Amino acid sequence: MNAPVLDLTDTHCHLDLSTFDADLTNVLERAAKNGVKRILIPGINLDSSRKAVQLAEEHPGVYAAVGVHPHRSSSWNDAVAQELRALTQSPSVRAIGEIGLDFYRNLSPQDVQRRVFQAQLALAAEVGLPVVVHSRQALTEVLADLLPWAEQLPKTLRTRAGVLHAYSGDLEAASRAFAGGFYVGIGGPLTYRKAQDLRDITARMPTDRLLLETDAPYLTPHPYRHQRNEPAHVRLVAQELSKLFGIEETAIAQITSQNAANLFGWNNGSKSNHIL
Repeated sequence: MNAPVLDLTDTHCHLDLSTFDADLTNVLERAAKNGVKRILIPGINLDSSRKAVQLAEEHPGVYAAVGVHPHRSSSWNDAVAQELRALTQSPSVRAIGEIGLDFYRNLSPQDVQRRVFQAQLALAAEVGLPVVVHSRQALTEVLADLLPWAEQLPKTLRTRAGVLHAYSGDLEAASRAFAGGFYVGIGGPLTYRKAQDLRDITARMPTDRLLLETDAPYLTPHPYRHQRNEPAHVRLVAQELSKLFGIEETAIAQITSQNAANLFGWNNGSKSNHIL
């Protein structure tokens, strides 16, 4: 019996980091063998964003987001904003991200994080792209900025305003995000043995608002925890979702990949603007 043909998308994978420099070709080959057809690389600062765009332009099925992570908010200035704006002219760039707030580590002052987050939301609206949002112990503040921003977007973007990456909040906050035009990213923590609360919340979410992600090289799913994560492992997240919703793995792959296409504006991995 032939193995099922999967159509998976890893919507958050940091292939630009040096941990992948030595074996990137093998990493991409393993992803393809596991049915991963598309990968989005989010930038975390200007250099990272440049490399994400370069990788996306070099590898079919790979796309980029550009932005400054809250940890790096103190690096923000007008020159960074100007170059990020220029990078969005590449057809490989499909979002502004990874942006947001992180009040857990506070590697940049909270007021600076908030200001830079708001500036990048304004940039996303200006260039007409969705956002990839990081939130850690700051979901209330993130939604306080995100939801009013999304309400002002043009109709073509309002239903695909962005994604809450590595979602770990409650169902009520997720429902508010869904109503505001956002998706949520589901990754490796869904597979952890002590993550029953996350599984219970995820099982009550609408499947048409879920995205698969790895956050590689971080958040490696069971049974590979404490090893480097990579996009091939997104299949393990799909398998867990399949069990949660009681539907075939192929269906979960198709649903979440279509969600990613709806959000990021690509079609079956093609970068041709003529068929989007």
